[in-house]
Amino acid sequence: MLPMKAQMLGLLVKPNLLFLTRIIFTSSRYFVSMASQRNSYDYTYLLQRCKCTKTIKSVHAQIIIGGFGENPFLGAKLVGKYAQCQEPNMEDARKVFDCLPERDAFLWNMIIQGYANLGPFLEALNIYEDMRRSGVAATRYTFPFVLKACGAMKDGKKGQALHGHAVRCGLDLDLFVGNALVAFYAKCNEIGASRRVFDMISEKDIVSWNSMISGYAVNGCVDSALVLFHEMLQGGTMYAPDNATLVAVLPACAQTAAIQEGLWIHMYVIKSGIELDAALGSGLIAMYANCGRLSSARDVFDQINDKNIVVWNEIIRCYGMHGHADEALRMFSGLIDSGLQPDGVIFLCLLSTCSHAGMVKEGMELFEKMGDYGVEKASKHYASVVDLLGRAGFLHEACEFVKNMPVKSGKELYGALLGACRIHNNIELAEEIAEKLFVLDPDNAGRYIILVKMYEDAGKWEKAARLRKALKEKNIRKPLGYSAIELGCVLHQFGVEDESHPFKDLIFDTLERLDNIMEEELGLFDGFPLLETNAILTPIVTTANN
Repeated sequence: MLPMKAQMLGLLVKPNLLFLTRIIFTSSRYFVSMASQRNSYDYTYLLQRCKCTKTIKSVHAQIIIGGFGENPFLGAKLVGKYAQCQEPNMEDARKVFDCLPERDAFLWNMIIQGYANLGPFLEALNIYEDMRRSGVAATRYTFPFVLKACGAMKDGKKGQALHGHAVRCGLDLDLFVGNALVAFYAKCNEIGASRRVFDMISEKDIVSWNSMISGYAVNGCVDSALVLFHEMLQGGTMYAPDNATLVAVLPACAQTAAIQEGLWIHMYVIKSGIELDAALGSGLIAMYANCGRLSSARDVFDQINDKNIVVWNEIIRCYGMHGHADEALRMFSGLIDSGLQPDGVIFLCLLSTCSHAGMVKEGMELFEKMGDYGVEKASKHYASVVDLLGRAGFLHEACEFVKNMPVKSGKELYGALLGACRIHNNIELAEEIAEKLFVLDPDNAGRYIILVKMYEDAGKWEKAARLRKALKEKNIRKPLGYSAIELGCVLHQFGVEDESHPFKDLIFDTLERLDNIMEEELGLFDGFPLLETNAILTPIVTTANN
């Protein structure tokens, strides 16, 4: 016999359960009723408000209950939402696509776009081939997505085939397709083809210019990137540079130390009110660092509100490359305090900084701490440690480190060790290391030249001559050095025995006349004592400047 309180509780619980059951049943009938009354536009509105996969699936369930599960328009919207939400999921997007019996071009484009953005990129090409076999014609929106996937895979042959398809469809001169082709060829390192497509676009937009400038900069054609940037500004185009333009051209400014263009860009950012985000800010920091303006680089760093790992990397590299090792280490501490996790690039910068500053203890401590931050030690990090030890004169320790390290020795590592042998004039070890480098990096003339210089310094002329002969027989040439001068925002380069400059005759004639003037001026002071050197140099400099 249950106590009185328990009996009373049972009487209360049973009616409550019955009441709840009725509410749930009524709500379910209301849910089904409401779902059947909605149309495709109502569901489109609901999908637009979805932010996560859970809410998308909830609306997806309503669409199925409402009888719109095979609607191609809603299917395309679902595919797009699954692929573009906060937690993108191409598996769910593909399930929706596969369940639709009728597929129009819009739906095909949505699933191709999802794979082009998220991968696997090859699947985007497979879907495109399925689209062609199904008889649905590709549109001006199809080719940009498929070309993006080809560019991500750097598959030049398939991209060229797609270019041919676009020509047959009459879409090769379309603006969207043309811009995608410019970006694709640039990603595949075919910058000449990229420029030819760019020139064929009759009415270029800002994306056209940005893609071509970025293509030049990424492929190392920094001078061409700056020239094209000037054409964009001075050629009467109706488009003003935007954030993407400046982010694309700043690496070219940094590589050439083009301070005038860099200052103009910074001024343009301030006057135009463009937000100084992480991408733009890191580009400005790199530019100022390469131009030697550390204070300006630090000012830009302090103005960036949302600093990511790239921004911190650039400011640490800035201080490190100019010998401010203590400040670089302080910035690393600031990075840790900000809550960000350092990556392998950060540690490469720090190890290089410590190496050039002779801070062996600090460098080794950083190397040991890499595992604490979940950063895997790559071959470049081991090479940096060898350089750190070698520069400081610890050649024996560097060799022991190489023998005991878990990764396979590569050309970067032996190159660092050979450089250390050159600094400390250890010919025996240098010969041993050079033999390995001649196998690992046979076409690098710099490896031979280091050993040649060491032989010459030691008076071993026969060995030096033998190596120089080997260089000549193997046709291995060291890249020629060059000097550069910026004039009128244009960078002029002059290499050794270089006669490619369009004004070479005028330049050589001017140099010859200056040489004659200096000889005449020096001849006037032949009888003067040596203490009058400043008096001699003054008229020469004045005449040369004139």
